[in-house]
Amino acid sequence: MQTNMTLDRHEALMTRMAGTLGADLDDAELRGDLPPEMRDEMLLACTGCAEPCACAQWLDQTAQADTAPGYCRNRDILHAIAAE
Repeated sequence: MQTNMTLDRHEALMTRMAGTLGADLDDAELRGDLPPEMRDEMLLACTGCAEPCACAQWLDQTAQADTAPGYCRNRDILHAIAAE
């Protein structure tokens, strides 16, 4: 079971990654392109990432990007949302 601290950390990373890629998760959810349960699944996938420190470092060094790092478990979904 994930702790609130883990969930909060990964939610922040996931939100930052989305913003860096130009993927507005809230807007996608409002449009119906991102069902709430899928967003929950994305968060759980993020908590299973083996590279959260590398992710945070990449985000600290990257203001905007077209492509998420290869280790990002939500890479394909975030790219699809950004393209909409």
